[in-house]
Amino acid sequence: MSPESKKLSNILILGVSFMFIFTAFQTCGNIAQTVITNLNNTDFHGSGYTSMSIIYGVFSASNLISPSVVAIVGPQLSMVVSGIFYSLYIAVFIQPATWAFYTASVFIGIAAAVLWTAQGNCLTVNSDENTIGRNSGVFWALLQSSLFFGNLYIYFAWQGKTHISESDRRTVFIALTVISLVGTVLFFLIRKQEDTKAPGEEDSANEILGDSSSAQNRMTRAVSAFKKSIKLSFTKEILLLSVTTAYTGLELTFFSGVYGTCIGAVNRFGSEEKSLIGLSGIFIGVGEILGGGIFGLLSKNNRFGRNPVVMLGIVVHFIAFYLIFFNMPNNAPIAPMEGTDDVAYMIPSKEVAILCSFLLGLGDSCFNTQLLSILGFLYSEDSAPAFAIFKFVQSICAAVAYFYSNYFLLQWQLLIMVVVGFFGTITFFTVEWEAAAALAARGSDYSSI
Repeated sequence: MSPESKKLSNILILGVSFMFIFTAFQTCGNIAQTVITNLNNTDFHGSGYTSMSIIYGVFSASNLISPSVVAIVGPQLSMVVSGIFYSLYIAVFIQPATWAFYTASVFIGIAAAVLWTAQGNCLTVNSDENTIGRNSGVFWALLQSSLFFGNLYIYFAWQGKTHISESDRRTVFIALTVISLVGTVLFFLIRKQEDTKAPGEEDSANEILGDSSSAQNRMTRAVSAFKKSIKLSFTKEILLLSVTTAYTGLELTFFSGVYGTCIGAVNRFGSEEKSLIGLSGIFIGVGEILGGGIFGLLSKNNRFGRNPVVMLGIVVHFIAFYLIFFNMPNNAPIAPMEGTDDVAYMIPSKEVAILCSFLLGLGDSCFNTQLLSILGFLYSEDSAPAFAIFKFVQSICAAVAYFYSNYFLLQWQLLIMVVVGFFGTITFFTVEWEAAAALAARGSDYSSI
């Protein structure tokens, strides 16, 4: 197998592994608050929003040390161990206990930081200047296929149900735990890349992948990775991209947790309200897969760079927010177990609700594929620290959003995303224009990014 074929194979395995793990985790996140609402008349007194806030809060803090962990352990083993913790979190729902639920939330926050830092490193090591756009799109399309499969099951299994029984819950979460473990095992199939650098030439990505029998060398690399993370955090490009990244954290919270809860709370959807959560997740996934596939395949021939894709993303999201504002009752995110009979500015429409799910997924893929692409392009030699910073900002904003989702009405959540999304788009444009200018100065073809 040629080196290029091996790299593409690694990207495909990486994407499929994440697809399995996040088929389980994202489906879990999408239905967690609904399941927990049905549990809260028992001895269990947890909150799905609070759990997600803990996860993303710990996730953000753990990104400060995740490059060092990946440097010591290596990306492959880092992803395997992290995958096991994802499976344990999902398994908690089989027989929920409040203490176990919140404890698992802390551990999965740490695991998530290590997993995504290792993923960014693996993506970059298996890409170059000409393939980073394609590989980012392919990975994202495979990853977001996870939204399709898990939610398809939820749609059919929960159709016509207004209450989720103990048997329903256990069946779903046993299946999701097994699926997550399958994805974890697949990480072992990723092959290490040979070091092709000239002697004496540094490449932090290859350093992290390399094996060393010396504990001192490993510790040196760990300290170096931490210092690079701190140094990169204050560069102009990272600070500007952090606004865009912050927006992806806010809208991630909204489409992966809040919006499904809103749909499940609308009593006017009748007996379909719970199964519609699954259908919503499916169409979010369709939008993500379509966006990742198209932008991955077209990246080689896109002479205008990344900005048009990001512009498409923000326009699509603003349309979705406008329709949600008109379609969903304002108290839907914080409605009690009985749901809400309120009406917004139109009679709640299932068709509009599902259309908005598709638009949310499509817009999210626009932002994330281009952020992965520009980070891999700008920081090909500092991939682990760069992706750790990306996930640090994204996760801390997701944590904040999950926290205020317990209290804020729908209109205020939408307004926050509109404002941050507007400024995030402008800052992304600024970094992309500077990247294009630097590429032109080197005499490279801008359409190749």
